[in-house]
Amino acid sequence: MKRKIVCLCDNVIEAEYPEEYDLDKEPAYMDEIQNGSFLNFFCQNCKKTHKPEFPIFIHWPSRNLKFEIIPELERGDFYRRTSEPSDSMEAIIGYPEMTERLSIISDSFDPVPIEAIKYRLGIKAEEQYPDSEIDIRYFRSDENNLEFHIHGMKEDQVAIMKIPRTLYDKTFTDYKENPSKEMFTVLRVKNYLSYKNTMRA
Repeated sequence: MKRKIVCLCDNVIEAEYPEEYDLDKEPAYMDEIQNGSFLNFFCQNCKKTHKPEFPIFIHWPSRNLKFEIIPELERGDFYRRTSEPSDSMEAIIGYPEMTERLSIISDSFDPVPIEAIKYRLGIKAEEQYPDSEIDIRYFRSDENNLEFHIHGMKEDQVAIMKIPRTLYDKTFTDYKENPSKEMFTVLRVKNYLSYKNTMRA
């Protein structure tokens, strides 16, 4: 696929990239996604690095997963879609969510309980900062805790929240025993799983 990126210096960058990525055949893609170098394009004129979001597909055969990655700017278009989504493909909106989802799966967590925990954290954060645009992301885990980063509570600051792993385990068990519970069903719109679905007006 080819796209043109117009730099702020007016230089036109010819961006060429695959539309589909196989994480089993090319594990280097996973490294690039996690370190932030995935689909970066460099302007030879002003030396600026561009990080556009293009619609792509990611396949992970060993995990039996297929993802449609939708640019954040197309979030509204996704909700307005009338066509039926593929049952075998998950939608992810925005590259930060893509990076996060792949980290969650790599760390052997189920995304649904993670999004449920983010939903709860979001409610508490918005109660304290009602005028802020909150964004919550899973970051990493250790033997005892899961670490989440909360963006938007204060300008240019990221709040770090550590959640006991026992809370994840409890939420996971609850989800497996009660998948139709409202706390879990509100997280999904069509084939898109995210706590952000609960924030729609």
